Amino acid sequence: MTARIALLAYLAAIVLGTTVHAIGPLALGLALVLALAGREWLRILRRACVAILLFNVVITLSYGIISTLQGSFSLEFVALVNLRVLLLTCLTFLFVFRVNPFDALAFSRSLTFLFTLAYSQSMAFKQALEDFRLAFKSRRIEPVGLRDRYRHSARMGAYFLDKSLHQAGEITQAMRSRGFFDD
Repeated sequence: MTARIALLAYLAAIVLGTTVHAIGPLALGLALVLALAGREWLRILRRACVAILLFNVVITLSYGIISTLQGSFSLEFVALVNLRVLLLTCLTFLFVFRVNPFDALAFSRSLTFLFTLAYSQSMAFKQALEDFRLAFKSRRIEPVGLRDRYRHSARMGAYFLDKSLHQAGEITQAMRSRGFFDD
């Protein structure tokens, strides 16, 4: 029961975080989330910053270039977007650290089934990523150049894209054959 309440609170906080358009309340929300994290606040903040770094850099640079060309650059908007993403990511990490998602979704067999599929796929991809990393590390004698690392990353990305498309088709067919969809 507690996990379901935490799930509802999390979903409500996500909706609230996306509807607030002022820096002050978002900063207050982030402070509240980090306070709720207790001793884990630094770990959650660090993981959230690493997780959103690439996304925020791309979005901020894109906005900066386009808005500067249009003459409508707003530093407040940049701060608002980045703070919102940080808040939502910290909130998600806090939820994941504190709540067992299987318990939170236990009220619905369908949601539990879908989450189990997604979780098993992510664990398989995590294992494949680790295998790729170890294989790349074991096959080098000297330091690898940036070009080779990019090629390796591109090949891994292509593999994961192909694998996810294939798995999505297979899972959809399996679910359809078991009557999961009401077609």
